[in-house]
Amino acid sequence: MSKIFPILDWLPNYKTSFLRGDIFAGLTIGIILIPQGIAYAIIAGLPPIYGLYTALIPQLIYTVFGTSRQLSTGPTALDSLIIASGVSTLAVLGSDNYVTIVLLLTLMVGCVQFIVGTFRLGFIVNFISRPVLTGFVTAAALIIALSQFKDLLGLDVSRSNHIQTIVSNLFEKINEINFNTLIVGLVSILIIYGLRAIHKKIPGHLLIVIIGILIMKWFGNYFTDVEIVKEIPKGFPPFAIHDFDITLIQKLMPIALTLAFTGFLQGISIAKALDEDAIESSLKPNKELIALGLGNVVGSFFGSYTFTGSFSRSAINKEAGANTAMANIVAALFILVTILFLTPVFYYLPKTVLAAIIITAVLGMIKIKDIKFLWKTNKKDFIMMLVTLIITLTIGIKEGIMVGVMVSIFAVIFETSRPHMAVLGKVPNTTHFYRNKERFNDVEIHNEFLIIRFDSQLYFANTNYFKEKLDEFVLEKGDDLKLIIIDAEVINNIDSSGIAALNDLLRKYNGRGIKIYFTSIKGPVRDAFTKSGLVNRIGAENCFMSIQEAVDCYLNKDNTERQRKYTQYIDQANK
Repeated sequence: MSKIFPILDWLPNYKTSFLRGDIFAGLTIGIILIPQGIAYAIIAGLPPIYGLYTALIPQLIYTVFGTSRQLSTGPTALDSLIIASGVSTLAVLGSDNYVTIVLLLTLMVGCVQFIVGTFRLGFIVNFISRPVLTGFVTAAALIIALSQFKDLLGLDVSRSNHIQTIVSNLFEKINEINFNTLIVGLVSILIIYGLRAIHKKIPGHLLIVIIGILIMKWFGNYFTDVEIVKEIPKGFPPFAIHDFDITLIQKLMPIALTLAFTGFLQGISIAKALDEDAIESSLKPNKELIALGLGNVVGSFFGSYTFTGSFSRSAINKEAGANTAMANIVAALFILVTILFLTPVFYYLPKTVLAAIIITAVLGMIKIKDIKFLWKTNKKDFIMMLVTLIITLTIGIKEGIMVGVMVSIFAVIFETSRPHMAVLGKVPNTTHFYRNKERFNDVEIHNEFLIIRFDSQLYFANTNYFKEKLDEFVLEKGDDLKLIIIDAEVINNIDSSGIAALNDLLRKYNGRGIKIYFTSIKGPVRDAFTKSGLVNRIGAENCFMSIQEAVDCYLNKDNTERQRKYTQYIDQANK
């Protein structure tokens, strides 16, 4: 049963010594979730209460089926922005139709995640590389932060997910800034950062919410032009049945796929980071997908929109002393109490305070350190990140992640189609060390033989490159060349195109009187050689366990003894 319900792995053995840390962490996260849930729902274009719904049911479902002990789940700024950018083209933000579409989208996201996890297809997200994710998250953070300036400044500007439009709209209304709104917002930001500087565990977001509410309630006459949240409905999330419109589902599918994979990528990357110090990790990626999927599916029937792991809340959860996922249960219960009894308290909450909370929360998502690291270490990855960043900022969220994935796949194909290939020489005064002659100028190169190493699998995408590169090396050697030694130590796989390429090379160079030796052939490659009959064309006497054996055999012109010793190993293949 524990395979289906991972909660059974830890709950039966729950120690009372864990309870204090879990309760404190759960209350801390619950306190933070209230203002963040309201704020993120507004980003998503939903009524504020939907942010609290998203912090309730899905979190409980994840606790039962999830495998991370410290991951804090709920609404996030990134998911909220993706939802707003995708669904706003189909319905008016905040309308009943808009809410219905978002809940249907959440169900679709959950179904995709559940199916992918059930069939163990979680590896698909590996096609979203870290540079792409860095560019995407950084761009999304900038868009989210800038989109909140309208509430921070008290401006009536239209929403947009394109940075150039956001900036243009703000500048057009710059003369209409509401200074009371701006003052409240700036003071909120300063207080949040001030409290964070004093101690990270101080719930700055909640304190600024309380201060904002008290100011507007007691001194509202002085701030009549500051917009407030007003009424938030209370009560248990209502149950709703979805209206399945095939045409609408087709339109939502690209957004659903984007949310499904970015949500999983967020959750699993955070969970792995939290698990780094664990001696024995319980984290299972495909079960995480199933847990997120079930949370979204069930939550969609109770007013919840897409949820996943939160960067900031998970870090706070761990710092606050969470030992197990019991902290999530405590946080969810705290949210339930708030929904049932405390929502009227938030009537006077200023929207500029929510803008301040969102801005301070998402600025930490801007990956300055990661961008600098990419610039210093790998220019190709930096360009990949930059392309994703620019596309996301200027064209759109969905387009940014789609282009990023395509760039990642293209980069993989490009790298594997033109892998590193080196000519090796012997390190002086050693018996068997051979290194790349381009890196080591003093290695010994023999005129009569060419030693090459191909640092990749040999398959259809790189066979032409392999043959062309080998031809270049052979041309450089000139007429003295009598032997080619192919070091196969790094070739871990070979397909039919690779077999055909080696057959071509054997025919071509053997016809010129040039022998070809193979060394360090791995098991899977040896299997392919045997099944295809290539080993007979190569000849077991031309296969060696090391480069030095091949060199000695050629120089001594006698391979009888070596052939007897090695033939038994070349013949050991899975036929």
